[in-house]
Amino acid sequence: MKVKEAPKTSATIVVRSASNARITQSKNPFLELMRRLFRNEEIAMKAVKFVTIIDERQKAGKPLKVEEWENLLEELKMVRSSFYSMRNRLIGAGMITIRNGEYRLSGVFSRDLVDMARWWWTVMLGYDPETL
Repeated sequence: MKVKEAPKTSATIVVRSASNARITQSKNPFLELMRRLFRNEEIAMKAVKFVTIIDERQKAGKPLKVEEWENLLEELKMVRSSFYSMRNRLIGAGMITIRNGEYRLSGVFSRDLVDMARWWWTVMLGYDPETL
């Protein structure tokens, strides 16, 4: 099986319990989020750049096409297997998706985290969901 065809169903992310380790306390929250997903500084920075490219192109009305992978390899200075591994992790985490051959930002990541937080807050801690 090729990396680009690997399952894209999930990803592991580091969760920190200390309040001073919150992503919002970081000088660069986006990079901190990617560090938690990739745990490798270089790949985390490339993931930030990749997601930023997707975002900018989406907002400009010229979505990034999957077929532009060769240009992305050059721009991100990555080999093909590393690129697809990074891309698949972002898809598995629900941060990006592919629709009609185009990369798009996805809200699945946010919805899943909110769902987990709400469940923990209400079921495990017994708090009113309105106080979350």
